[in-house]
Amino acid sequence: MDGDLSALEKSGAPGHVVVVGGGITGLAAAHRLLQRRPEAASDLRVTLVEAEDRLGGKIVTEHVDGFVIEGGPDSFLATKPRGLGLCEELGLGEHPHPQLQGVRPQRRRAFVLWRGRLHDLPEGLSGLVPTRLAPLARSNLLSSLGKARVALDYLLPARRAEGDESLGGFIRRRLGREAWERLVEPLMAGIYAANGDQLSLGATFPQLREAERRYGGLIKGVLAARRLGPSPTSSPRSPFLTPVGGLGVLVSALEAQLRDGDVTLVLGDPVTAVTPAGSGFEVRLATGGAIQADAVIVATPAYVAAGLLAELDPMLTTELAAIPHASTAIVTLAYRGEEIPHPLEGHGYVIPRAERSPILACTWSSRKWSGRAPDGWELIRVFIGRAGQEEVLAGDDESLVALAVQEVAVRLGVTAPPSLTRVHRWPRGMPQYLLGHPQRVARIEARQSEHARLYLAGNAFHGVGLPDCILSGERAADAAAAHLRAVSRSLGPPYAVR
Repeated sequence: MDGDLSALEKSGAPGHVVVVGGGITGLAAAHRLLQRRPEAASDLRVTLVEAEDRLGGKIVTEHVDGFVIEGGPDSFLATKPRGLGLCEELGLGEHPHPQLQGVRPQRRRAFVLWRGRLHDLPEGLSGLVPTRLAPLARSNLLSSLGKARVALDYLLPARRAEGDESLGGFIRRRLGREAWERLVEPLMAGIYAANGDQLSLGATFPQLREAERRYGGLIKGVLAARRLGPSPTSSPRSPFLTPVGGLGVLVSALEAQLRDGDVTLVLGDPVTAVTPAGSGFEVRLATGGAIQADAVIVATPAYVAAGLLAELDPMLTTELAAIPHASTAIVTLAYRGEEIPHPLEGHGYVIPRAERSPILACTWSSRKWSGRAPDGWELIRVFIGRAGQEEVLAGDDESLVALAVQEVAVRLGVTAPPSLTRVHRWPRGMPQYLLGHPQRVARIEARQSEHARLYLAGNAFHGVGLPDCILSGERAADAAAAHLRAVSRSLGPPYAVR
């Protein structure tokens, strides 16, 4: 544990913010609070409390024998600004010395497993939607009837009725069953690990419904949005970016900034409750201590936040606890290049739910990113589990490795045992944005607003990607800093903040 908790417990000066959770959301929130700290003023103090003995949450990067192993996400979407923006603020940008890399441009092929065969993912996908009919026509992933059904989107009238619908229902309505099952669903599952027939369109891809509403068709709307978007010269050179040394570099840079900014880091001591205390809160710790806070940012999974706030607001707890989560695991395997007969000419493949496989996807990390394996070696990640198909995760790590090894043997012809294996489990790691999610989030935010100086952030509300989490944490930090600044001004000297 870092920091002097006794001093924190006794402090009565306004402007102490406690961030609960040391994943990317909490780290981004604490970093933004430092940026909002007034010059030459010490009133705004920050404490970050993390249950584990390390920071980063689902970002886990290991460096083993020349391999760079990602136990969770391996990159962030470049078109969402706060991932790249935060990296640039930390000196991890692309200029003047590139510390970020994109996917290898010469190997941007990806595949879909369908009926035991790997099929090329057609080029021209934009936001899950095929926008170029020529590559789709050449593909053998869809039947002739399925391709014709996609083209019918140009002629189908737009649905004018208001209200949400499932993502699966929407895509089938616009593009047909084959496009959903073989093309869109496996890509969507790689993001949400969800059942698309239960997933809220409004919470996950509202821009698709807006494209239909504004332009009369899904493909026409996506093409129009592309024309109105940034020019190719201003677009990122890759749709995905990551630090050269792995996402752990981002966590290390944030930690260094927080320590340099005198943020108190409390690691390995879980928060057990957040309760009212005067005009602020008491943050209770598992070891028996408590921290007095003027404002609290809860940046934990929704179900964890529900438990922390049970005494403060049972209704808020009920809504947070009602957000379901899916469990997944990632198995990483290393092989010598000559042990893999199948040519790794791409980044990997995804597996549709209709295939009824416990495997969600298989990524060839050493072909996707530079520097992930020593020369002559290949690094492969196998993703296991999705909503409704999580029973396989009940087995031990050895059974998950065996499942991954079998998958690589069947698809890539590998008979040699892996030289390196790693298993990273993420129980309840993926929030499910099911039908009704936007309404639930609105109720949560309305209820939260009744508690001045309490802020919620994380991947359970407005996006599951790293840029979404960063933005969520930063918005909570901005709100907390603005509120405390207003309070300090009302108090006047000696608490006034310039």
